Amino acid sequence: MTELFFNTRDELNRIDVAKIVYFESDGNYTDIVMVNKLRATICMNLGEMEKAIAQQLKPEENTFMRIGKRFIINMRYIYQINVLKQQMILSDYDHFAFQISISKDALRKVKDLMLQPRI
Repeated sequence: MTELFFNTRDELNRIDVAKIVYFESDGNYTDIVMVNKLRATICMNLGEMEKAIAQQLKPEENTFMRIGKRFIINMRYIYQINVLKQQMILSDYDHFAFQISISKDALRKVKDLMLQPRI
């Protein structure tokens, strides 16, 4: 199990990476949304969160992608990208489905990236 740790003066959060669906920016805070629908709020902006993820995870373990200004998503949970409706659905096909609103341009980039041939 790969974990991320977020430590502050008053709190320690230990989170299983496989259980993270997405990160959502809330100004100077970031909400971490997990498969069991729990939310953890961390006192760091999304840019700082992106750096923390990169520092704590090996490149081959990092399945997260920054999308636009508001989200970092776990690419393993992408179920549907609808460019016209400006929405993405993240799901495990069984227990949850989260619908998030993302700009058309950002969704096109994700869609193109996912359709690239893998070597």
